Amino acid sequence: MTACIVGWAHTPFGKLEAPDIESLFGRVARAAIEDAGIGAAEVDGAFVGVFNGGFSKQDFFASLLLQSVPELRFKPTTRYENACATGSAAIHGALDFLAAGRGRFALVVGAEKMTATPGPQIGEILLGASYRRDEGEIPAGFAGVFGRIAESYFQRHGDQSDALAAIAAKNHKNGVANPYAQMRKDLGFAFCRAESEKNPFVAPPLKRTDCSLVSDGAAALILTDEETARGMAQRGGKAVRFRAAVQATDLMPIAQRDVIRFEGARAAWGQALGHAGLALSDLSFVETHDCFTVAELIEYEAMGLVPEGQGARAALEGWTAKDGRLPVNPSGGLKSKGHPIGATGVSMHVLAAMQLTGTAGDMQLPKADRAGVFNMGGAAVANYCSILERVG
Repeated sequence: MTACIVGWAHTPFGKLEAPDIESLFGRVARAAIEDAGIGAAEVDGAFVGVFNGGFSKQDFFASLLLQSVPELRFKPTTRYENACATGSAAIHGALDFLAAGRGRFALVVGAEKMTATPGPQIGEILLGASYRRDEGEIPAGFAGVFGRIAESYFQRHGDQSDALAAIAAKNHKNGVANPYAQMRKDLGFAFCRAESEKNPFVAPPLKRTDCSLVSDGAAALILTDEETARGMAQRGGKAVRFRAAVQATDLMPIAQRDVIRFEGARAAWGQALGHAGLALSDLSFVETHDCFTVAELIEYEAMGLVPEGQGARAALEGWTAKDGRLPVNPSGGLKSKGHPIGATGVSMHVLAAMQLTGTAGDMQLPKADRAGVFNMGGAAVANYCSILERVG
């Protein structure tokens, strides 16, 4: 059975006044239901993505959704967690629920409240997405893990500082048009390339402009089967089909694999394109997981856009710009938008669906027929790839 996205909602990302996860749920859950044009009582199950890991003393988030949507009482509601791919894990739970015939409409909500936590504690929480036995003492926390990855990449393929700055500059430029983005400022290549007081090294060779933003936010989706979605679209609704949805998990310790190859991401992309019966060139754009600029660089290679070691070409020659051969992160990505952990995977699917339905406003690409969405947990450990297309 093929599933479709038929409604969504999205908060701005950033330092929000919303005091907790419960309040973030309240901003998107019912709004997504209303956007789909259905009643809350028609939702048969809900799937909640929250990483937490210590950001909130409150845990056990699934039932908190009933505070904003009481019509869900006595229906199955489950919380998912898979590091930075938590939102996509919740989506996969909903896809499985629908495929099993357990319901007709599923609600997916992803959220995170991060900014109320002190900086050093945030770093310690995020380090839990690495293999602490080997990597727990790496300086600069999770940024340090990706700093090590960048160092290894530079050692094998040469200094790629220009390419990383180009990726950062591209995504910040794209983010200016995204009303949900935390940082809507075109920083320019020169600022992103140079170390400065405003752009210091965080985990060399990564600077502040190479790292995604600590953020609060939430996003939500309504999913249903394709037959129902087509009927809704004929009555004026919108529908975006999952042509493929793949998860590939790799080993966690970076010492046990060639970490600069992102083999789990390669597997996810290969399987997703294979299931969809498409080539990468058939896609109009990609939303990919740029938690750090070096991640986006390596993901160009993992998705098959360029051969191994040549990711810089895609960045420096403009292949991934909004007017390039394959626009990557026309939303501004995590780099500009922010990275509230549990919300990220859901947000990426929402923004892709907006492009595919022509409702992306100032972000809109002139051609948006099919999209690839790649959401990653840890250092290419939990890898989720979706191929989406507009229905009709």
